[in-house]
Amino acid sequence: MDKMKAGVVHAKNDIRYEDIEKPEPKKGEVRIHVQYTGICGSDVPRVNGDACHFFPNVLGHEFSGVVDKVGEGVTNLKPGDRVAGVPLVPCMECEDCLQGNYSLCKHYSFIGSRQYGSFAEYVVVPERNAVKFDDEVSFEQGAFFEPATVALHGLQRVNYQGGKTVAVLGAGTIGLFVMQWAKIFGAEKVVIFDIADERLELGKKLGATAGINTKDEDFIRQAMDLTDGKGFDYVYETAGNTVTMRMAFDLAANKAQVCFVGTPTRDLDFTVQEWENINRKEFMLTGSWMSYSAPFPGKEWKMAAHYFKNGDLKFDDSLVFRKMPLSQIDEAFDMYKTPGTVKGKILIDSRA
Repeated sequence: MDKMKAGVVHAKNDIRYEDIEKPEPKKGEVRIHVQYTGICGSDVPRVNGDACHFFPNVLGHEFSGVVDKVGEGVTNLKPGDRVAGVPLVPCMECEDCLQGNYSLCKHYSFIGSRQYGSFAEYVVVPERNAVKFDDEVSFEQGAFFEPATVALHGLQRVNYQGGKTVAVLGAGTIGLFVMQWAKIFGAEKVVIFDIADERLELGKKLGATAGINTKDEDFIRQAMDLTDGKGFDYVYETAGNTVTMRMAFDLAANKAQVCFVGTPTRDLDFTVQEWENINRKEFMLTGSWMSYSAPFPGKEWKMAAHYFKNGDLKFDDSLVFRKMPLSQIDEAFDMYKTPGTVKGKILIDSRA
């Protein structure tokens, strides 16, 4: 059997760089020679916590690479194609899937958590789980397709229209992409909120109208001054933080549309006064989960490929905290054990 290198999770706090069997594509599948994989926030508790589905496991779902081999019946891809990985593997048979709501499938698999992923030299995926992109798009950008599509899906979970004001709470990877999509589709103003000045500066560099540090005592006044006291027509919470989730209720304008994109990690409660904002402002509140639409994987993925290529969806080196070889994947996850160490995305280079 041919072997390849991979970062294999054997137990909590135990990820090893070792040899495993090199996968072969079956009917309808392609094998991808992985270039870069981003470490997602959801990967961290799977390595440093108790969230891994099984052991041994190979994580990694934000990835780019080159098609290396195709299985029987593959028609849309060929060896040499540059692709971004689509991690969700929906059942395609349940009621949600038949309605095109693939993110809501209850019988799904997921590359990089429920089946082996891309913290490896090679990964095998169904043909439809590889989105081709052109030479103008770098492999680093290709590894950002997944978070970029999550951001776009979130933006469009409400009836988004240009010419209005937008607040984005959280200047992490998802927040910075939500901000950019809002600009691409015609926002009058997009204001990004965070506690780190360097992330706010990056947000402005990528196109935000303004950045507001929520550590400032008067940040609500600053925000309201930018909207003539009305609040924001659209509010996107992207941090999954209880503070910013409550903050969204204060920043919303009358008849606003609010979307929670971030994944919460703690219980959340509201005061009566905070919750009453829904009644008094009559704003709409919804959530967003993953990044898919019909036909699978959806317009989100086509648009990411298009707007990365034409440059409207900007990529800045500051989005990447560090590039690390696959051989040092254990050191990469160790960094997350010290809060505040990792500022941006860590990309794992599977070629090193």
